[in-house]
Amino acid sequence: MQAFQKPNLLCSLRNLNLKYNQLFLNHFSNKATYGITVASLSLSHAHNATYYMSNTLLNVGEIMSNNNESNKTTKFTAPGMSDESAQKTIATLDNRMVALIDLQLTLKHIHWNVVGPNFIGVHEMIDPQVDIVREMTDTIAERIATLGAVPVGTPKSIVDRRTWDEYSVGKGLVTEHLAALDKVYNGVNADHRKAIETLSELDPVSEDMITSQLADLEQFQWFIRAHLESSTGELQS
Repeated sequence: MQAFQKPNLLCSLRNLNLKYNQLFLNHFSNKATYGITVASLSLSHAHNATYYMSNTLLNVGEIMSNNNESNKTTKFTAPGMSDESAQKTIATLDNRMVALIDLQLTLKHIHWNVVGPNFIGVHEMIDPQVDIVREMTDTIAERIATLGAVPVGTPKSIVDRRTWDEYSVGKGLVTEHLAALDKVYNGVNADHRKAIETLSELDPVSEDMITSQLADLEQFQWFIRAHLESSTGELQS
């Protein structure tokens, strides 16, 4: 049988199915070997469909693997936005996306490893932060895609683009983890604020998005600092 084209999986399989049905009606409707013929056609159909699907999935996998680079872009961006502004906006957003992916993983690490007095309060306080930071990451990634770039969130790519030190506390007391987390929020929130300044010159939509996120991030840091603050307004370190 002649090899068939692969422009569209569903379309090709549908055409193949129609082809076999027509062959059956034309040549086998009056045969005594009806059962054997149907079985043979079904096996042949399934073999070709499986072959086609496996090759299609392989091609998709190759495309995903080969194109998993942050500098890959489409040939469009948001209407009314210059390519230069789009590229600078994408670079700023990419930096914030990496920071938030790192933050959500760090928060989950703390959730698992905090011990000691007030454990349960801190343990349960962290999880909602994880969920909201994850949503922030998704929002930024989709904005990057909207502007015509590829949001890359694979583990190695995140490590390669990260510019800060690894979180250093393993299993630790509440005060140890919260003091370290306060420093993490210092970096994340300060860089979000810098991003707002940068984006104000480039893209008011992205600026508004990051501004909204910073309001939540600063509130989360307030929650952390409330556990570290003394009656005189000083933070334990």
